[in-house]
Amino acid sequence: MPQTPQNAPALQALFLAIDAALPQTQCTRCGYPDCAGYAQAIACGQAPINQCPPGGQEGIERLARITGQTALPLNAEHGSEGPRHVAVIDEAWCIGCTLCIKACPTDAIVGANKLMHTVIEPWCTGCELCIPVCPVDCIQLDNVTDTRTGWAAWSVKEAQTARQRYGSRQMRLVREQQAHEARLQTEAQMKLADLAAHTKMPQGPGAEAEMDRKRAIIEAALAKAKARQTGA
Repeated sequence: MPQTPQNAPALQALFLAIDAALPQTQCTRCGYPDCAGYAQAIACGQAPINQCPPGGQEGIERLARITGQTALPLNAEHGSEGPRHVAVIDEAWCIGCTLCIKACPTDAIVGANKLMHTVIEPWCTGCELCIPVCPVDCIQLDNVTDTRTGWAAWSVKEAQTARQRYGSRQMRLVREQQAHEARLQTEAQMKLADLAAHTKMPQGPGAEAEMDRKRAIIEAALAKAKARQTGA
């Protein structure tokens, strides 16, 4: 359904209903970067409703009722339905690399560089994103719901907590990126000021053009360094 001024409110309402019907693991197994991204794709008719393994068949049926679509079997390309897990770090093997902390979508892993990490169980969604990034394979998944699978392994409160934790993390990352860019800008200004203070001013015709040329060289070098640091 393409978004137009006429159907935008209906599209937003549909998106919110679909998003609320997802377990909010933020595991990316659906093929989208987060649950909201998948919900938006379903609402716009760009994705089928059977790509969420954590939601399982019950989740698909919930989405079918919301969208008016026919319930389909879970697409095996995206995984299989199973119990809910939480990550557990073997603290004796943890080397404190912080890669799992960066991968966790709900900031459920705490620790510091070269220090032991640990998982805050109520915040862990079992997304498994920390598993492949661990260089010493010190993370395992523990079944916390026994035989309950799909949405039966979740509660509305747990899904809400996961959504809130994910949202808070996203805002934190934005703030950190803005602070990083502000530091780079300050450094650039300081270096330009230092250049002006310590560079002998050219004299005669073309002096201003020569200063502009040197300033452009420095600004280009700083922009290149900034691009490397931000991954651009």
